[in-house]
Amino acid sequence: MRHRVVAFAAAALVGVASVYAQETGGGAGRFEIGAFPGGGMFFTQSSNGNETEFGNYALGASFTYNANRWIGIEGEGGGTIGVTQTLQLAGQTFDDRKSPSTWGYNGNLVVNPWGSHRAFVPYGTVGMGGLTLSPKLEAERLGISNYETFLTGNVGGGIKWFSTHHFGVRADYRMFLINGKDTAPAFFGTDTRYGHRVQAGLVFTY
Repeated sequence: MRHRVVAFAAAALVGVASVYAQETGGGAGRFEIGAFPGGGMFFTQSSNGNETEFGNYALGASFTYNANRWIGIEGEGGGTIGVTQTLQLAGQTFDDRKSPSTWGYNGNLVVNPWGSHRAFVPYGTVGMGGLTLSPKLEAERLGISNYETFLTGNVGGGIKWFSTHHFGVRADYRMFLINGKDTAPAFFGTDTRYGHRVQAGLVFTY
């Protein structure tokens, strides 16, 4: 799963870069609506080694208000969908077991160091939010019997390319820090966890 996520990120960045080579003009508007129909989220193993690594498919949407060319405020929401893979729990290995799905929301500060008034817009982000672990589908077999919500922080960035003043494409990477808590299930969240998300999507500006 890790290799799939890395491959997806590389493909998204190469794709946007190739489009940039054909740049025709554009730029972000005051408001942006983003749609991310595809991506991946990879959770690394916990620092104490008790909680396994796993990966999910990711999708979501965002709304951004650009206060000026350099600073924007972004709200985003979405989720990750569990996929069948090899998982570990309490020292046991389970093949062909579906990982738990999650829901998430974040508020982010977006910085455009070269401005958002051009067709090609690199950006950086930092923010906070929440991540909810779902007990649905096969999650109960992993000891997840209730919805569990965790405080998260994220940092990352990406690139946007606008073909016109109203439409563009976007490739985005975020690293998440998920704050652990004592009431979390043994599979996820008793220790601080880290997640890496890559997404590609469309941007509509106004």
